[in-house]
Amino acid sequence: MTGMRILAVAGGYPGWRAQALRALAAGWPPDAVTWTESDALPASAAGQMTLDYAPAPPAQTCAVAEPAAPVPAAPVRISRDFAALLQHAALYRSTQRWALLYRALWRWQNGDRSVASAADHDGARLHAMAKAVRRARHDMIAYVRFQQRAGGGMPEYLAWYEPGHDVLASAAEHFARRMGKSSWWIGTPHGSALWDGQAMHLSGLPADPAAMPATADQVEPLWLAYYQSIFNPARLNEAALVQHMPVRFWKGLPEGPLIPAMIAQARAGARRVGQAAAVGEMPGKPVPMEAGRAQPPRALPSTLDQCRRCELWRHATQAVPGCGPQGARIMLVGEQPGDQEDLAGQPFIGPAGQVLDDALRRAELARETVYLTNAVKHFKWVARGKRRMHKTPGQREVEACAAWLEEEIARVKPRVIVALGATALRAVLRRAAALQDHLDAPVLRGDALVMATYHPSYALRVQGVRTPAQVAAHIAETLARARQLAEATLPA
Repeated sequence: MTGMRILAVAGGYPGWRAQALRALAAGWPPDAVTWTESDALPASAAGQMTLDYAPAPPAQTCAVAEPAAPVPAAPVRISRDFAALLQHAALYRSTQRWALLYRALWRWQNGDRSVASAADHDGARLHAMAKAVRRARHDMIAYVRFQQRAGGGMPEYLAWYEPGHDVLASAAEHFARRMGKSSWWIGTPHGSALWDGQAMHLSGLPADPAAMPATADQVEPLWLAYYQSIFNPARLNEAALVQHMPVRFWKGLPEGPLIPAMIAQARAGARRVGQAAAVGEMPGKPVPMEAGRAQPPRALPSTLDQCRRCELWRHATQAVPGCGPQGARIMLVGEQPGDQEDLAGQPFIGPAGQVLDDALRRAELARETVYLTNAVKHFKWVARGKRRMHKTPGQREVEACAAWLEEEIARVKPRVIVALGATALRAVLRRAAALQDHLDAPVLRGDALVMATYHPSYALRVQGVRTPAQVAAHIAETLARARQLAEATLPA
């Protein structure tokens, strides 16, 4: 042999297949061929080896001696399973993949079918490469996170991902089926995929993640709050966590920055606390005992998140504390957080909060000047299909949260307290009280004046004598009167 032939592969598996069929037809054995990518050719190859591109040069220009093996006259036929194995292994990102694929194909063509077996040396490498490619495709489908494009336009959603192997085209087909006609773009360091809603456009050029800026995702804060709430330090298995969600994927996940802190908290003692709570809930033999001895008075938990005075914490995402300036003249007390408040951890941000915001504007009160809170700090709900429907808290739950409400009133020292609804009124006055008797009759509670009006959610469901407009108007009038009283000097 007078030289070594270089076969350059362009276009992945289809390009390799065309070159491999030409090499088989010419009878070139694997040790007479050097395989390379079309964009990674050696600079000095021209003076030492013959470079072979498609279309093939005439046979007389090849600087390779006549092969010892005869040129196969019959077409190359391989089994369907072996073809699938070669296609998957071709996506494995390695400089040796094309040489290995050609050696396996050469052995098959010469009657050695053991090359397709995982027990064979070459077959074992092919199966290992195919397995790694399938795992990389699964990881890409699992860990790609789309964000809406800033400023609108096409594509609507953007994502950046760094796959370990060339699985972009395969994974893009999955997202095209799942996302329907919504347009999206996935960029990687080795290419990009664009789906315009009807057709797929693949590019082999490296993508720039800064070329298409994404806007802030409004759902992301809710997802982060939910992710933190379902984390159980008592059941943390770091080895399993890293195995199923390797660390290299964390940087592309919204919840990725939260994971190290939660692991550190579990190591610092949260795991032991969680395990102790689980052991305390285990059933045991009942022992007759007086109620006073069985349930002695306990000190109030130091933080609201640790409160276990009632059972509402078990099914709520998180406790929702009050918010507003310390020393606010007006405090608004509602019944309990709703579905959206439970997920976000802030009071009055759902539909009822929109009604309240409108009433505050009509009363010429800025939301940031009043203190907003609820009589009950956890969301009480019942399941209706896939929705969580509000359920009125009982007297036991109101009394369990009374200490937190009293602490807020003592800390803020408002001049006027507006009770929104009957539950809030009873919680503020600490006694039975009818809402209708206090709608237009303010009462003193220590140094504060207590006023009552309807809860904003009542305006969303009212039927019968009153209309939603009348309910909203009464709320606005009560807030306006509260503002006047707060600005004035209360009598002794």
